[in-house]
Amino acid sequence: MVNPFDLKTAILAKHAQHVVLIHFPIALFLAAVAFDFIAVWVRRRGLADAAYYNLLGAAISTIPVLVTGTLAWQFQLEGQKLKGILLLHLVLACVSTAMIWLVWWVHFRARRRTVYLPSYRLAVEFLAAGLVALTGHLGGFLSGVNLPG
Repeated sequence: MVNPFDLKTAILAKHAQHVVLIHFPIALFLAAVAFDFIAVWVRRRGLADAAYYNLLGAAISTIPVLVTGTLAWQFQLEGQKLKGILLLHLVLACVSTAMIWLVWWVHFRARRRTVYLPSYRLAVEFLAAGLVALTGHLGGFLSGVNLPG
């Protein structure tokens, strides 16, 4: 039986880093969308600022997640051609990452030019949140978390 407190096993596992790191951009992005929606609802600038900084953290944290996901593919499957759920997960991960960066860019651009954020951003944020959720759902199937029993 493997010791759960063995740091060498945890750090050097072929896919463990991706499985651990992926939770950061997901949580930060979904929290940012929630903060932004609430900021519009109650008209509070502080919540909009919290949304911006959560988006920034989510966008930055997608970089190591993409790197570790690619490394997991190379280590686990030895670079085999992807197909099925794994291919769909990779494509959606790339699209989700682009959407997270796009939402951050919209907020960044608005902060530099005006005080007001464009109203279309909420639709883009909800679309991106759906893509992130779908990508995470497929990742759960790949990791075995979402399997029956």
